[in-house]
Amino acid sequence: MPSKPLIPITPKTPPAEADRVFEMAAEMFRVMSAPMRLKIISSLCNGEKNVGELLEEINTTQPNMSQHLNTLYQAGVLGRRREGVQIFYRIVNDKVVTICRALCTQIAVESDLPHD
Repeated sequence: MPSKPLIPITPKTPPAEADRVFEMAAEMFRVMSAPMRLKIISSLCNGEKNVGELLEEINTTQPNMSQHLNTLYQAGVLGRRREGVQIFYRIVNDKVVTICRALCTQIAVESDLPHD
């Protein structure tokens, strides 16, 4: 069965345009390459949370959590809002969630791990 290219490239597609798409995809994969960031994304699938709530669910230090949250925020995966002294984070890029869910589910299926 022939496979399709990752993006619809035709003879008329400028090479620079295809390169830009691949570079953007590689950057998003770089952002999602840390297991801690995948845990954060998974936790925020259930809704907005502050750093304290995330730390209750994910075993790490506050500085490490903040560093990963900032990376995800800078990459446009998360949004944030301040309420008093608390900062609440939420997912703003649903495409990232779709990609993470598909990949993690596939890995769980192939590994015979429990999944939904």
